[in-house]
Parts: sequence; C-alpha cells; structure tokens
Amino acid sequence: MRYLGVVLDFDGTLADDGVVSDATVIALQRLRASGRSLIMATGRELPDLHATFARVDLFDLIVAENGGLTYRPANKTSTPLAAAPPGPFVAALRARGVRLSVGAVIVATWEEYRAEVNAVIAALDLNVDVILNKGALMMLPPGVNKGTGIVQAAAELSLPLRALVGVGDAQNDYSLLRACGVGVAVANAVSSLKQQADVVTAGARGAGVIEIIDRLLADDLRDVSPRMREDIGVVAYETDARS
Repeated sequence: MRYLGVVLDFDGTLADDGVVSDATVIALQRLRASGRSLIMATGRELPDLHATFARVDLFDLIVAENGGLTYRPANKTSTPLAAAPPGPFVAALRARGVRLSVGAVIVATWEEYRAEVNAVIAALDLNVDVILNKGALMMLPPGVNKGTGIVQAAAELSLPLRALVGVGDAQNDYSLLRACGVGVAVANAVSSLKQQADVVTAGARGAGVIEIIDRLLADDLRDVSPRMREDIGVVAYETDARS
C-alpha cells in the first residue's frame, strides 16, 4: 500500500451539523478493515467531541483542540502538546463579555469577538496564534495547529507523513493538508482550501469522505499525483492567521 492512513477533520468533513451518517461510519469501518490507520484532527475539545460523536473508537488517534492535544480512544489517555491557556488571558476575555470555551490548550470563541480578542492580546502583550475556522476563532500557543498535531500523531503510530491522506473543509485545515502526502478538500470546502488540495471530491461532507475512501480502497489513489510539499515532516508550520 502507498497510503497507510487517513486523517479526517470532523465538522464539515466527517460530520454535517455534528452528525456523522451511518453510511460514513460504514466507510470508516471498511477503511479500518483494509489495515489502514484512522486519525481525526478536530478543533473540538474532547468532552464536546464525545458528547457529539459516539464512534471515536474507530480512530487510532485523535488530534483535538486544533493540534493542542492527542487522545487515544483505545485506552482513553490524552497528552497535551502545549501549555495551558494563561489565566489572565481567559479572565480578561470573560471580563469583556466574550463567550468562550477553554480546553487543555485552546481558547475558542466566535469571529464576532475578534476586536475584543485582539484588544486583550495587545493589552497583555501575549504571543498567541489566532486561527479562523468558518466563523470561529481559536487561540493557541504559537506554532500549534493541526499540522503539528498530525506530526506528533504520525510519529506515535510510526506512520510516514507521505503515506497519509488528509481530508478537510475549512481554513484551519490548511496545515492538515500540508502535513499529509495527499491533501483532499471535500466539495463544501472553502475555495482557498480547494486551491491547496490535490483532490477535490464531488461529494460534500460525509459523501466526500466515502468517495475518497472508495477510491483509496479501489486503487490506492493510483491516479493522484500529489503536489510537492517541501515542508512535509517539518514540525513548525505557518499558522492560518496571526494576532
């Protein structure tokens, strides 16, 4: 096999409004049965993901919090990949009325609060990466993103990055596609991600995932000629947006 694993974004890729179809779950099972690995790379925090998706057990590893930590469904252990959010940062955002969620590494809110986020970062003189995800804002330590999380996950699973197929839909999936040997954008992906992809599926969301899995199982993507990615294997990726 040329491609030994698939890395999948969750929202807008695997899931449609948080729901993964039965047909998509069956396709994931078929991929696992082929001997290939499954990795999820999501901006969600683990409690939220567990409450939304019951089949995390299908994945060998989950990169959660947009690269902030890895989680192993088999033994339910997790490893933060960066420092926890600074307490004064979280407190200052809440004091300004920013609606937010705080994970082990990530602080997440909505684009409508961008001015407040920028003001707090400037006031506290923080070095924080602000990453856009279809209307959401994710604040992470510098250089932490899905790409860096995938590098860690691939190393843990002893998978060469060039043997991975990455599938996503949004701005925060740029680093996901760049980390993998083949980058795939589903039909509903933002146009800028499609421009970076080696393959754009005809199907949207789960239908696109099923489509790429079918192609992978049929001929190992024999007809795909990946673009050269000089930075595959490099831990430090450019972030999608900076504060």
